[in-house]
Amino acid sequence: MKCEHCTRKECSKKTKTEDQENVSADAPSLAQENGEKGEFHKLADAKIFLSDCLACDSCVTAEEGVQLSQQNAKDFFRVLNLNKKCDTSKHKVLVVSVCPQSLPYFAAKFNLSVTDASRRLCGFLKSLGVHYVFDTTIAADFSILESQKEFVRRYRQHSEEERTLPMLTSACPGWVRYAERVLGRPITAHLCTAKSPQQVMGSLVKDYFARQQNLSPEKIFHVIVAPCYDKKLEALQESLPPALHGSRGADCVLTSGEIAQIMEQGDLSVRDAAVDTLFGDLKEDKVTRHDGASSDGHLAHIFRHAAKELFNEDVEEVTYRALRNKDFQEVTLEKNGEVVLRFAAAYGFRNIQNMILKLKKGCLNGRGQAQTPDGHADKALLRQMEGIYADIPVRRPESSAHVQELYQEWLEGINSPKAREVLHTTYQSQEHGAHSLDIKW
Repeated sequence: MKCEHCTRKECSKKTKTEDQENVSADAPSLAQENGEKGEFHKLADAKIFLSDCLACDSCVTAEEGVQLSQQNAKDFFRVLNLNKKCDTSKHKVLVVSVCPQSLPYFAAKFNLSVTDASRRLCGFLKSLGVHYVFDTTIAADFSILESQKEFVRRYRQHSEEERTLPMLTSACPGWVRYAERVLGRPITAHLCTAKSPQQVMGSLVKDYFARQQNLSPEKIFHVIVAPCYDKKLEALQESLPPALHGSRGADCVLTSGEIAQIMEQGDLSVRDAAVDTLFGDLKEDKVTRHDGASSDGHLAHIFRHAAKELFNEDVEEVTYRALRNKDFQEVTLEKNGEVVLRFAAAYGFRNIQNMILKLKKGCLNGRGQAQTPDGHADKALLRQMEGIYADIPVRRPESSAHVQELYQEWLEGINSPKAREVLHTTYQSQEHGAHSLDIKW
């Protein structure tokens, strides 16, 4: 298969349908008491979209293709069913971590407030047999804080001899894979090395939480609920930290749409439950987000931190100025009439050649949620989701006492070797493409 905009001969990205992708025809139905014999409805005609093709062709190997096909609801129910068997040696502690960008989708779809949607989702998952449900916002805290520090370090090290700027920051695995496999070393050298929230959450669950519960990492089955299909690819990409003893941080990624489909076929009259935290019996009392219109807002957080750290300027409101189009915007800091910081945010495939992200309108518009039956963005639902997300209280990562506690208790200090190992990554890259000195940033 090949989409009309693809630059490759063949697209090996797995075919899918909107919210039903990878839900196997022999996956168990919640309508059946015996979870092994029921089945979901059959898949409709599969489609490939332009936004899928940033992680295609040589970007996905045949082996990865097989592994991607296993990232589905069937795998989730397999573990649930194993936990019902008498052989306790095969039982696993089932943990689900939910991305904050997924919650507005559930709120809009089920006509609930975002807090009630969070509690409904948590209660439903626990009624299936999930033991813990976490919010990934705390993992995004780490990702943002480490990105902030890395930008300041790069800024101070930058010179004609050592081009450490610009720094490209994205938690979108499709863009990262595209940079690694297509753009190569001239670009990957500029990618921020801070791990994505999903990768950090994997370490939090399989390392910190596992130790708290006296469990080995392989005894935990960790599911991520995310708005985007490419998060499935990210689960396969991530390196295996020594602390996880060969266990992946995320064992399975399900899109918001896949979870919603399971909920629609199940019993939604279950008792709501508060979201768990990594800190004993403490529960999440409210939903918060970071300062981004539809994603985690790395640009705004890094910009504010850099302005204060490098120029002692307090920036409350980050003002965006459209450049070539509304999806390519610039933020600048001026001091004494001179521009001292220049940041840009780019959304959409056409802008990806110039800067950062992939998803038009960010994570809220991930292909794993807010889609019409014919595979296009459901604009009315997306507008509703954007309003819901905007109303979620913003919490800056610097204000989290739990994060500071984890830096000391889990990572042995803010700038420790362990923090560097756990919170940062390296990138594969091809030795081709333009030299970084030839790129007009």
